[in-house]
Amino acid sequence: MDDREKRSADLERRREEARLGGGAERIAQQHERGKLTARERIDILLDDGSFQEVGMFVRHQVRDFGLADRRPYGDGVVTGFGTIDSRLVYVYSQDFTVFGGSLGLAHARKITRLMQLALENGAPIIGLNDSGGARIQEGVDSLGGYAEIFLLNTMASGVVPQLSAVLGPCAGGAVYSPAITDFVFMAKNTSYMFVTGPNVVKTVTQEEVTAEELGGARTHTEKSGVAHMACENEVECLHRIRDLFGFIPQNCEDSPPFVQTDDSPDRMDEALNDMVPEHPNKPYDMLEVIRGLVDERNFFEIHAGFAPNLLVGFARLGGRSIGVVANNPAALAGVLDMDASVKGARFVRFCDAFNIPLLVLEDVPGFMPGIDQEWGGIIRHGAKLLYAFCEATVPKITVITRKAYGGAYDVMNSKHIRGDLNFAWPTAEIAVMGPKGAVEIIYKRQLAEADDPATAEEDFIRQYRDTFANPYIAAGQGYIDDIILPAETRYRLVRGFDMLRNKVARNPRKKHGNIPL
Repeated sequence: MDDREKRSADLERRREEARLGGGAERIAQQHERGKLTARERIDILLDDGSFQEVGMFVRHQVRDFGLADRRPYGDGVVTGFGTIDSRLVYVYSQDFTVFGGSLGLAHARKITRLMQLALENGAPIIGLNDSGGARIQEGVDSLGGYAEIFLLNTMASGVVPQLSAVLGPCAGGAVYSPAITDFVFMAKNTSYMFVTGPNVVKTVTQEEVTAEELGGARTHTEKSGVAHMACENEVECLHRIRDLFGFIPQNCEDSPPFVQTDDSPDRMDEALNDMVPEHPNKPYDMLEVIRGLVDERNFFEIHAGFAPNLLVGFARLGGRSIGVVANNPAALAGVLDMDASVKGARFVRFCDAFNIPLLVLEDVPGFMPGIDQEWGGIIRHGAKLLYAFCEATVPKITVITRKAYGGAYDVMNSKHIRGDLNFAWPTAEIAVMGPKGAVEIIYKRQLAEADDPATAEEDFIRQYRDTFANPYIAAGQGYIDDIILPAETRYRLVRGFDMLRNKVARNPRKKHGNIPL
């Protein structure tokens, strides 16, 4: 074997050593936990054969605590680039078989270098998290490494899409990187996130809780809202990330991908004409309205388990990606509460940052009343949603299907806060408040003096509804651009968004606003 062959063999040996991570035994243990390895995850996430690794031979430089003799290639994270549907993405995947995926300085620097490449080249970055946290042996270097990642997350926010998948433990300071990113996906039963684990919680508060209860996928998608999607397993999780990429652009200067559709823009959906019940307080499923309007009835819902009274997600109209924000009368009557307001605000700001037009479907009786809501800051949280819609400069179209009451009418992309096109169905009710509440205030004296208050109230409610609880007064003022039949809504939306395709709107020059966080 000549020198050239020896060098080639040595390179291949080192590559194989790097690919094995912590070794065959630890890979087997990873599989026994129902988890994939770092490289297996990348292979599922990216197009076949597209991954190009960067930093395969990076090693830590620590000599203390016995680490001088434990310097595996890669330092517990696989980094590189590849494609999803032939579009460039950057990806890092933490390797739990190496030091439990713990983060040291070399590990962190691999990630930050990748994030810098993503910023410089205008492409999304995906983090696959599976880590025991900070590498204790590296002390403050490990903490500094996390901080450098947080800084790059913040600098990249609104410039390139950032997605996180939590596919194992993510604890302590490690949780803040996913929290800054745009969307967080989790796998049920094998992933969890928390600032302090069950043992610390028990010591400090005497509460006993499992890791799954404290920070599992269901907890964060249904209670805290930290995560946006809980998937049955890692494979589904990675496939759902691929699906999401079909709706979002590469960066803030790019447009979302166009997907040719056979679903005619002229399609009329007669079922929508009967969607809103005759009784104003009877619920209906806004998901069915959305599916009736969008291409191929395909709606990619985000945050489905959290604040279900407000639906958010992605769809296409005429082949073009849109973000959908919709009150859902099937959950809490579609009312806006604290969680729904924050959920909607976050989604609206993502769409605005990445040039994704917004469709708002409105059926909202107002903001949630109650002591808990007021003391919890419904004013502050509701203001976030208002701020997000006011700030957004992308094309925005609103369709009022039924109720649009009080301040919630203003907040849900009304004409007064720069809604571009505002439509209403004939069933729309636009007023300061619902008929019953209004009658109790306006006709308080008459009701008190009536021989039959119940009958009098019914008569006054009927008069109020006939006079005010309809869309024609708002249309007469120019606040509603047109009153349309439900069946023709898709046709009008496709034409509307096409008209707004080249919209240019700018906010006043400033360093940044001060959203009421």
